[in-house]
Amino acid sequence: MPPVQIQIVIFAVIAAFVLFQLYNVLGKKVGRQPEDDARAKAAVPAAAAARAEPAAPGRPNVLDAVTLASIAGLKARDPNFDPVRFLEGARQAHETIVRAYASGDRETLKPLLTSAVMASFEAGIAARETRGETETTEFLHPARADLEMATAEGDRATAKVRFLAELRNRIRSADSAAEEQVEERRVAELWTFERTLGASDPNWVLARTEPAAA
Repeated sequence: MPPVQIQIVIFAVIAAFVLFQLYNVLGKKVGRQPEDDARAKAAVPAAAAARAEPAAPGRPNVLDAVTLASIAGLKARDPNFDPVRFLEGARQAHETIVRAYASGDRETLKPLLTSAVMASFEAGIAARETRGETETTEFLHPARADLEMATAEGDRATAKVRFLAELRNRIRSADSAAEEQVEERRVAELWTFERTLGASDPNWVLARTEPAAA
């Protein structure tokens, strides 16, 4: 074989080898690929939605900076005050008090209310009994509870909680032939709880109720 032909064969072999190596490198996925970026972009909205998902019904919301600042005075007087635990206890007290008032359960209400609120509730219960009516209340969903304010003045700690609840009331009159009245309603109220700092009884009692914006 002439020398020129031998050189052509050698160059062809070298070229084939180089092309093979280039294919091995360029033919494989290296780094982030367009489809990887597409998958990443698709995952972002799902992750954001998970972070933005609201708390389960009835669970207290996370406290914002303004609310946390407003309870600093109480925390200074009572370092053990936990606003999240307080809200959960307040929500349970709210349901207990609403149901007890509807059923006329004075024994349950008495330790949960101040004497002034108990007198007001007692008047309402007595008026209902005079009319010969019986009432039951059920929560359609766990009530939402939001801490509006918590502070300490003197030896008294005060906390205001805004409740939003959906209720179903059933009222039956003394006339057994009368049809039971069923009412579903949405209620927004601001409840004020109090307790004495340093007292042996750490429980909060309901000191005031007032309507709130829904």
